[in-house]
Amino acid sequence: MPEPVIRIRDLRKTYRLGDDSVVTALDGVDLDVASGEHVAIMGSSGSGKSTLLNLLGCLDRPTEGTYHLGGDDVAGFNDDELSLVRGKRLGFIFQSYQLIPQLTVLENIQVPLFYQHDESAAAHARCRELAELVGLGDRLDHRPKQLSGGQQQRVAIARALVNDPLLILADEPTGNLDSATEAEVLALIDRLNDEGRTIVMVTHDEHVAARADRIVHMRDGRIRRIETTSVATV
Repeated sequence: MPEPVIRIRDLRKTYRLGDDSVVTALDGVDLDVASGEHVAIMGSSGSGKSTLLNLLGCLDRPTEGTYHLGGDDVAGFNDDELSLVRGKRLGFIFQSYQLIPQLTVLENIQVPLFYQHDESAAAHARCRELAELVGLGDRLDHRPKQLSGGQQQRVAIARALVNDPLLILADEPTGNLDSATEAEVLALIDRLNDEGRTIVMVTHDEHVAARADRIVHMRDGRIRRIETTSVATV
């Protein structure tokens, strides 16, 4: 059986407050995510879903436990090592797009490559191809303020793909969109998954979560239930 893209065991995250009290955000989480799988994470505020996504995205380190990403235990990596993992193996899609307003569409897509000092002709060509993929080939010189919310999220999706990531992490990617634009963005995410991309998405919307293969339900820092959807059984 191939190594899963994500394998976490007994993952825990605690925070110490100013009064020396301790808050447990994650309390012993085990989860495997296979290559090409689409997994949604749901839970109320304080359930631990955002903390889990931050750890999966190497934006933070666990207090205890192991996190194997593509076979490497990244839980003990230092800041520089985590930065390399984020730049080369992960793609991020945020609710608020996180585009740089001074940059054009093409330049925003290129941002992850700047940090890798990749200014090759092949890299530029890839960015243009991704802009075409998300339907923005005719908007390369536009800036974020000249785009609709859905178009901005499409730029963010192209940016998430530019480093050919092992894993795409999405945090409420349709939270700021109207229903029609949400459907377009979700269709694009479905297409990426159909092409073999591994996606983990945090969402509060059951309709959005139902498009995933599995739904991880969290409460009080623990996984309470994992539901296989009809999508996975088709």
